[in-house]
Amino acid sequence: MTTTNQTESSKLKKIVIGSAGGLVTIVGIVLIPYPGPGWLVVFAGLGILAREFQWAQDILDTLKEKYESWQSWLAQQSEVVKVFVWLLTFAVVIITVYLLNGYGLLNQWLHLGQEWLKSPIFGN
Repeated sequence: MTTTNQTESSKLKKIVIGSAGGLVTIVGIVLIPYPGPGWLVVFAGLGILAREFQWAQDILDTLKEKYESWQSWLAQQSEVVKVFVWLLTFAVVIITVYLLNGYGLLNQWLHLGQEWLKSPIFGN
């Protein structure tokens, strides 16, 4: 393989890894407030990016440390604080599903006739 082909192959690899890792990371960020693997998807996306980019490895290491610190802190809190965090998470999920017209779609599909379920942003 010539040097030109290696350089082009290296650039293509960087573009593919950057695009795939970036997409996975963005999906993970969107999923963070929802029950499920939001943080796991973010870590996976950064892991993909870290194969080619040192800055992604640095962010991944920092986020893992912060995540573990958060989990440790939360585990030490009273039940009141834990319930508050869960309620806040629940509220974020309910509000974003509403704003993204999730309830409006259910209203439409199930013929509920409840116009207030439509999102003020995407409910048209």
